[in-house]
Amino acid sequence: MIETLISSKTRVKLLLKFFLNSNATSYLRNLENEFGESTNAIRLELNRFEEAKMLTSHLDGKKKIFRVNTGHPLFRELHNIVLKYIGLDRIVEHVIQRLGSLEQVYLTGSLARGIDGDIIDLVFVGDIDKVYLAELVEKAETKIHRRIRYITFLPADFSLLKIAENNTEPLLLWSS
Repeated sequence: MIETLISSKTRVKLLLKFFLNSNATSYLRNLENEFGESTNAIRLELNRFEEAKMLTSHLDGKKKIFRVNTGHPLFRELHNIVLKYIGLDRIVEHVIQRLGSLEQVYLTGSLARGIDGDIIDLVFVGDIDKVYLAELVEKAETKIHRRIRYITFLPADFSLLKIAENNTEPLLLWSS
């Protein structure tokens, strides 16, 4: 869907990387490894985003570290477009709102790092009917055409440290 509007695959990957998780930071060589693309194509798109003030940067030694500019007037809209592209808006609509005493939902895995993938990793915190959750997740998967992998925690058993992976902070999607 988004590829129809944005012809540059590199630009789409950068949108996902930075506009899905506003805490994401990266530098050119790291993006080259993540995307499997040439540094020239990535550098060109990074410069365009930075010129438009959608990304900010700072030097860390010799590395130029990029981060999304959450103060940009289009940040919220682009963030919502990325959520819709991934299908997370429909997950919230079809799964989260129909569960009982749900407290929080986190996005983890590759999508929390801003890397597109076929699997959405979610963490549900609350006293949840797991059978009903499984049914709702199955319905959501057919609507978004992606697999959803999830884990549930009771509030007393939950800790962010338990779900953090690869030095990536989980992205809070929903909170009661």
